[in-house]
Amino acid sequence: MLSKRVDDLPTGGSWIFEPKWDGFRALVFRDGDEIHIQSRDEKPLNRYFPEVVEALRSQLPARVVLDGEIVIATRDGLDFEALQLRLHPAASRVKMLSQQIPASIVFFDLLSEGDRDLRGEPFHQRRQELEALLSSAAPPVHLTPATRESSVASDWFRRFEGAGLDGVMAKPVAGTYEPNKRVMLKVKHERDCDCVVAGFRWYKGAERTAVGSLLLGLFDDSGALQHVGVCASFSDEKRRELVEFLTPYREDALANHPWKQWAEHGPAEGEAGHRMPGGQSRWSQGKDLSWEPLRPELVVEIAYEHMQGTRFRHMSHFRRWRTDKRPGECTYAQLEVVPAHELAAIFAVGR
Repeated sequence: MLSKRVDDLPTGGSWIFEPKWDGFRALVFRDGDEIHIQSRDEKPLNRYFPEVVEALRSQLPARVVLDGEIVIATRDGLDFEALQLRLHPAASRVKMLSQQIPASIVFFDLLSEGDRDLRGEPFHQRRQELEALLSSAAPPVHLTPATRESSVASDWFRRFEGAGLDGVMAKPVAGTYEPNKRVMLKVKHERDCDCVVAGFRWYKGAERTAVGSLLLGLFDDSGALQHVGVCASFSDEKRRELVEFLTPYREDALANHPWKQWAEHGPAEGEAGHRMPGGQSRWSQGKDLSWEPLRPELVVEIAYEHMQGTRFRHMSHFRRWRTDKRPGECTYAQLEVVPAHELAAIFAVGR
């Protein structure tokens, strides 16, 4: 079952609210000794999370289907980048990572128990049965918090962000489980940031006729311009317009460009682990990450959800050009930072 994004939490007493977890969505099937963890795109996840499989086998009833999220919780909050590291092809690496950065699973729905298909039952009943089923659950198995009070949900929306949660979910009290339908609501964090535009990538299949994304930078305390993410999601017309708009800023762009060494020496990791605009990862293998430098003179206002370390967690969205701002004003100091201290009530340390 999917969700649609809304700007505000719904009001009235017909909703159950939950924190929105930032991890891998997963369905868990158990039938006797057989356990199958399935990703949102129906790929098996068992081999990547052996510690979770072991916990499920010891804690779940003999026949059950649940909906949840695999996450990695640290003292600083949820760590999605660490979670991505777990998707490694080598079994020895997976085993080592399962010990070094163990994962947890947070359940928020019960679809079947024994011979009963519960998808047609109202959510409040499924929730009650889920609470009973997981009443004695121990880490790394967890039950998501839930409330019917919108004031509590609003408080979660504010406080839980510092722990790396995405926002708040709202589910109809009497709603049935409807696969592939967006009947749940989600309210996610979004805020503004002014960034330097220091490069761009061509739109796939339309090189030199359409811009695919803008490469964004922020100045750190040392004065270095760090690559923080990309801005995309332009209309076809806007992509073509950007080609002409950016042309003057391409002239002699590399002469004094802060990312000059990256453009000259090709994609790799920068000094002190700084990510380059063309840096490859195991999730970008095969993608064309080549980029075109621009003189870092343009400032753009973008909308972003939250930071993962020193970078935007998701792709940001273009709002407007800021001709009234100087590039030097685009620093990390403008970002709102919320302390991460809320997960302790839900997770044991390190899980």
